Formats: sequence, C-alpha cells, structure tokens
Amino acid sequence: MTTIRKAAVLGAGVMGSGIAAHFANAGVPVVLLDIVPKGAANRNAVAEGAIQRLLATEPAALMRKADAALITPGNIEDHLNLVADADWIVEAVLEDVGVKQALYRKLDTHRRAGAAVSSNTSTIPLARLIEGMPEKFARDFLITHFFNPPRYMRLLEIVGGAKTDPTTLAKVSAFADERLGKSVVTCKDTPGFIANRIGVFWMQAAVGAAIDLGLTVEEADAVMSRPVGVPKTGIFGLLDLAGLDLQPHVDKSLAGALGPDDPYQRVRREFPLMLKMIADGYTGRKGKGGFYRLTKGADGARTFEAMDLKTGQYRPKEEPRLESVEAARAGLRALVTHDDKGGRYAWRVLAETLSYAASLVPEIADDILAVDEAMRTGFAWKRGPFEMIDKMGAAWLAEALAAEKKPVPPLLAAAAKAGAFYRIEGGRAQYLRPDGRYADIKRAPGVLLLSDIKLKGPPIAKNGSASLWDIGDGVACLEFHSKMNSIDTETLAMLRQSLDIVGKKFKAMVIHNEAEQFSVGANVGLALFAANVALWPMIEDMVSEGQAAYKALKYAPFPVVGAPAGIALGGGCEVLLHSAAVQAHAETYMGLVEVGVGLIPAWGGCKEMLARWSAHTARPGGPMPPVVQSFETISMAKVSRSAPEAKELLFLRPGDGITMNRDRLLADAKAKALALAAAGYKPAQPAELRLPGPTGRTALRMAVDSFVTAGKATAHDRTVSHALATVLSGGDTDVTAVSTEDDLTALERAAFMTLVRNPATLARIEHMLDTGKPLRN
Repeated sequence: MTTIRKAAVLGAGVMGSGIAAHFANAGVPVVLLDIVPKGAANRNAVAEGAIQRLLATEPAALMRKADAALITPGNIEDHLNLVADADWIVEAVLEDVGVKQALYRKLDTHRRAGAAVSSNTSTIPLARLIEGMPEKFARDFLITHFFNPPRYMRLLEIVGGAKTDPTTLAKVSAFADERLGKSVVTCKDTPGFIANRIGVFWMQAAVGAAIDLGLTVEEADAVMSRPVGVPKTGIFGLLDLAGLDLQPHVDKSLAGALGPDDPYQRVRREFPLMLKMIADGYTGRKGKGGFYRLTKGADGARTFEAMDLKTGQYRPKEEPRLESVEAARAGLRALVTHDDKGGRYAWRVLAETLSYAASLVPEIADDILAVDEAMRTGFAWKRGPFEMIDKMGAAWLAEALAAEKKPVPPLLAAAAKAGAFYRIEGGRAQYLRPDGRYADIKRAPGVLLLSDIKLKGPPIAKNGSASLWDIGDGVACLEFHSKMNSIDTETLAMLRQSLDIVGKKFKAMVIHNEAEQFSVGANVGLALFAANVALWPMIEDMVSEGQAAYKALKYAPFPVVGAPAGIALGGGCEVLLHSAAVQAHAETYMGLVEVGVGLIPAWGGCKEMLARWSAHTARPGGPMPPVVQSFETISMAKVSRSAPEAKELLFLRPGDGITMNRDRLLADAKAKALALAAAGYKPAQPAELRLPGPTGRTALRMAVDSFVTAGKATAHDRTVSHALATVLSGGDTDVTAVSTEDDLTALERAAFMTLVRNPATLARIEHMLDTGKPLRN
C-alpha cells in the first residue's frame, strides 16, 4: 500500500517540470517551485512558464491537458511552506553540491518528519549530498534518478544510503512502480549509477570507433541501431536527440568521479569536431542542427544533410550499404564477425562495452538483472548487455577477447564455464549470480508476464496468428502474434475457437500480448491482394467473418477483458470496443483510422461508437449529437495519446481500468476478469438506436463539402466521408424507427465493399503499405 498523496518538485527545468507532470499523470497533486528571476514582476514566472511549456510539449508530457491543474506553481523563496504536507519531495536543481545542500537546509525547516526527500542527480554520490546534514534528514534521503522524458522513459534508478530508512526506500519504490509505472532498479552509490555508467561508455566507444575506422555517421548509425537491438537513432542520431552540448559535461563529471584505472578513462577522448559544432550552435535537434540537419532551399525543397566526420562540412545524407547490416539478420555474432567495416565497427564497440558491463557487477548493482533492466528501460535497448552476450555466446565472446589479448572479466569467465548468463530450468527462468550459482528470476507481487507462462508448457490452442494460454485461476489469455499483430483470417478463427474453448472450460478470458504494439488493425495487405485479382467475395467474407467474430466476443456468456498497451488501431481498437471491459496500459493509443486508407470501420466500430455516444450521460438531446461526435472521431481518424484521453474519446468507458506499469497489466486484467465473473457477469443488451437518416446524412455531407471547397479535405476524403455519413446516420431510417446493431453492421459492410472497389482507396492502401504514411488523394 503506497502512502504518497502529495508531492513536490524543486526545480522547474526540463527534468523537474517533466517529473511534476508525471506525478499529475498519476493523479497526485504536486507543487512545482523554482527561483525568483531577477527583476521579475511575477515571482512565480519560472514555474508558471514551465507549466505552459508542458502544455505545448511534443511528445506530450501530460496524459491529459486537464491534469495540469494538479500542478501548483510557486517559488522557493516564498512558497517552501507548500511542501509541509508533501509525502515525497524531489530536488531537480543544478548539479552543484553547494546549491543542493543550501536548498536542503531551507527545505528541512519546512518538510514534515518522515517525508521522503530525493535528488534527481545523475552524477553526484549520495554520500556527498548528505555530508554535514542532520541525521533525521539523512534517514529520509535517497536518490531517484529519472530519465528524460519522465513520462515515457520507464527507468527509475534508486539509490539508498547507509542511513536511509528502509521504510522510506520501500515507500518510494512501491509508489514509483505502481503509480508512476516505473521500472525501479536499485543501484549502488557509484558514479553514473548503472545506465549512464554503461551508456556513456558505449557512446564514447561508438563515436571514437566510427572516427578511427572511417565510417560515415550514416554507416555508424546503420550498424549501431537495430542490428544490435538499439533504437533506430543509432549513436549520432542519439547525440542529436540528447543535445551535443550535454555530452562534454557528462563526460567530465563521470571521468572526474571514476578512478584513473577505470576503462572509461581509456575509451574517452575529446572530439574537436563536436566541440566546434557546439561552439557554432550546432547542438542537435534543439539547435541549428547536429550530425544531421534538415535544410530548406530557395525553392522550398527540403534536403536532409549529414556531417562529414573528416571534413567537418555538411553534405547530402547518403543511404549506407553495408553487407554486415544484412548479415545481422542471422544474429549478433554474424554481425561482429563480418569482415566489412560495419562488422569491425560493431565488434570493437560491443567487445568494449559488453566486457566493461561484465566487469561492473557487483560493483554497481547486486546482479545482472538490474543492469539489463536499466539498459532496456533507460536507453531503450532491446536487450541488456548480458542478454546480448548470451545471444553472441558467452564462451565465444570470452575466447574472442582472449584471442585479442583483451581482459576477460571474472563474471564473463564464469558464464562461459556455466554456459550462459540466463537459462531455463524446470520451466523457470534463472540468472547467473556473481558467485557463479544460478537463481530463479522472481517477479514482484502483482506482476504476471505472458513470457513466464510460456515457459511452463504449450498453449491450449494455436495457429500462425494467435494462441490461447492458460494463465491460471480459470482465466485464459488470447495472444495475437502476427506481424505487427495485424488481424487476419487466422486471428479471427482463433478468436472464435478461443471463445468456444473458454465457454466450456474457463471462467473468463483476457486479450493481451507483450509485443510493442497491441494491434495495428486489419491486415490491409490481404485486402489489397484480393482486390488486385478481383476476389471481391473473399473480401466480403473477411468483413462478415470479422463482424460475426466480434459480435460473438461482445455477447460471450463470460467476461472478456482487453488488456492493450501501445497502438490499438482499426480492427485492434474494435476488438477492445467489443470486449466486456478493458484494462489498458496508460500508454495506449487507440483510434479508428480506416479513413487513412480510404475505408471505414466495418467490424462494428461505427456501431459501437454510435452506441457509446448515444448512451453518454452528458450528451445533448436529439438524434444528431451522437452521430456528429462519432463522425468527427472517425472521419478525422482521431487517436488517443494516452489511455486517459481514450476515455475522453469514449474508446474506453468510465469503468475501464488503467494500469501505469506495463508489467502489472496482465495481472490487473486477470483480476478484473475474475471480479466480473464472480459478480455473475451477464453480457450487455444489444443497443437500439434512433438515427436521423437522410436528413442527418445531408447535414454531414454538407459539412464535408465545405471542407473540400476550403481546401481542407481532398476529393477522396469526400467520397469516404460521404460513405461514413450514410452509415452513421442509419441509411434510409428516420427517428421514428429503431436501428439495430445488425442493421448498422450491414451498412458498414455495404459501405466498405463500395469503397474497397474504388481505385483511389486501393492507391491509399498501396501507399500506406509502401511508405507507412497516408496518401492524400
């Protein structure tokens, strides 16, 4: 049970304001204080300005703009009394021990006894921060190192000192996990903690090796990105994103804190080109450009340019062609053993980085789990360093390092002897401890992972696109696993099969997967293929199958709970609209976006949005408001930018739940499903709607035509929107007649089949599949 009801953040810079915003995302009131600017008429200008910037920040720092009201601005001189009832106070001011300690002394006269105080420092040891501070302050003090942006980066590194009260540490950790959605990693009080200690080393090694081996920035980024399981920005793109001007400060701080024999001292160096770029204002995306920039010519044409590492001049960006990048499809070892410069580059960087990481346990953390988790959630690596080593082969890496007369860390030697850092034993995942013995990986209470379930045995049922798993206590889980979890005929078949199995043998079902995206929607590639060979009956059958499967889902005699995270678009969104309830991860992005490919929602999406807006208690009277709201949402392809925003758009209902920590999503969804079953679940009664018919259709079409005339919509936008208007207004009905759900799905199917035959729609589908972007035709 967490007990943090109010928070305070001291320091309203980028990090401090972002942390305050995330407290607000969790529904926690927070005070945001900063200095009084010299000569300012408004003494709260810094904090108030930070809140205004939060409202305009992209990607959005706030899950709902309305949550900005939970942030109270003020200044440190006048308003430190506002922290008196705060349960957790986060300091995020300058990285200067003197500045921080002076603030702590002021703060200590205002805070209540037992209130947690933490620093967001990324460089200063805890022991230095509490030096000379009262014992009672030291007991409540810890380091909580957030990563930027706080809403999206899951990692929170926590450091407690010898004097830190374990209760305070546990309270903050539990709140950060359950309410802020953080992956909480306990670190030792060492320079750079975990993620920056390894991540900064990796960045220095990667830049230095690129220069030494003669790679272009494009080539380096092509290798040091997806082929090694690192985000597509690569190394130079990451520097641009983070800001080049930050790097010399981070380097100086880390080097100054580490001993002279630390391998970081050998790999670090000054890069004259980078220093010149910083001096000239080329600090990355926030400046005039960085290693990449976008220029605009006199004719308005845009050119992507890249920095030439040899000449220090910009040139047109080039597409790298390296055989090693293709070879990486076969795995990390295939990449690092390839004999082109990309392979040599990958080997040099990874050999240095992975051996360095292996040398740091248990210095920086008690186990390899903390290190891998920190790099996955702090630097967004697909795999942590020890998971990477296992992919290469621990014995192979140790032998390769020894062959080059490079040191083999004892922990790596132990893994080489044992076989790997991780293993599966008796259906349980285990990891290698620093003492050379294996231990089970234990999940925190309230965490249930499908990946763990899979270790225990085969699925109940499976085909190429979906599987059904027993997750215990009479609950089954339907998992999508096609490419991008797109929904095809096999997905629909498994949905129908799962409903039949669960109805006979289980209490409830959850629909969930652990992929990055819940579902991108229907597999439109199949529709394009069928249309190109005029297999219209095949397309109509798939539409009908989807409508029937989703209807069976909605009216199943047991509860089905959708548990999405990430993107849930089109047919993926419609799955959730037809579920008895939804338990969504906070970072769920839902929308009916079919108009982008020249179609309309045809698996019940139009019907469900009409039903929800019609039943909405705050809607105006009459038949038109639900139609207009649904039309606006679907025709504009609105996508929620969070689960709370999905509630505002009615993609989620008031009773649907939101889970902040993704690792807790499946357990929360399972609990919701069991609660519904225990309460004697009965499916909802079919909606009966009174729709305006032709008069409503005409009004909507007139609105669309005005947009086309004004140049705000295209000719095919008009065609698609006219078809949508027909469906949402109920076809040829009128307000005296009742439109059933089956009436509306019939209208959806007819409109879809008309649009899919239109060459302009097929052009949109083909363009989307080729480019990933919508075609405006």
